[in-house]
Amino acid sequence: MKKFTIILLGSVFILGNTFTSCEAVKNTNKTQRGAAIGTVAGAVIGGVLGNNLGKGGNGALGAVIGGVVGGVAGGVIGNKMDKQAREIETALPGAQVERVGEGIKLVLGENAVRFDTNKSTLTATAKANLDKLVPVFNQYPDTNINIYGYTDSTGTPEYNLKLSGERAESVKNYLSGKGLSSSRFVTTGLGIADPIATNETVEGRSQNRRVEFAITANEKMIQDAKKEAGN
Repeated sequence: MKKFTIILLGSVFILGNTFTSCEAVKNTNKTQRGAAIGTVAGAVIGGVLGNNLGKGGNGALGAVIGGVVGGVAGGVIGNKMDKQAREIETALPGAQVERVGEGIKLVLGENAVRFDTNKSTLTATAKANLDKLVPVFNQYPDTNINIYGYTDSTGTPEYNLKLSGERAESVKNYLSGKGLSSSRFVTTGLGIADPIATNETVEGRSQNRRVEFAITANEKMIQDAKKEAGN
C-alpha cells in the first residue's frame, strides 16, 4: 500500500495550518497546494532533514528529503512522482512505495529481491521482479535512482557492509543490462544499519534483508519544472 508521508517542522506546521484554513484552498489542486507550502517549506525540509538524514548514512529517506526543490517547480515534480509511484505499485504489487516530498522511497523486501545466502548474485525471482520495474523506470528517464543494500545482523558488521554494497551493485548492473542508463544509478551498501524490524527473530531478519531505492528528480527534470512553473 502506498504511504504518503507528511513532514511538519515548526513554521512549516504553522504555514500548513494557515494555508488550509483559507477558503481559497478549496479551489486549488494538489500540485498548487504543494507548491504554495513548498515555496517556504522546501528549503527548511531539504536543509534541515536532508542534512540530518542524507549525510548520516540513513539511506533512501534522507536522499529523497535532501532533494527537495520547493516552490511551484516542486509541485510540478511532485505531480510527476505521484504518477510514477502509482505505476510502480501497479507493476509490482506488494512493494512498499512511499511518496516523500518530491521523490519516492521504494523498499523491496526479501520476497522481491532475493539473494542466495552469503552471495550477491540475484536469484531468478529477483530478476523477474526487477524486470517489472524496468518499463516504469524507462518511462521516467529524468530521474536519479539511488540503490541502498541492507543485511540483517548475522555475521560481522564489516562483512555485512561489503556484502550489502555488492548486492546493491548487482541490482544496478542488472537494471543497466536491461537498457537503463548506468549514469542514473548510485549504489551504497549500508550493511546492518537502519533496521526496520528486530534482528532477534527470523521474520525480523528477513525484513531487514532488503534493497531500498530513492528516486529523485535529475537536473533536467528540475530545469524543465522551473520552466513550466515560469521561473
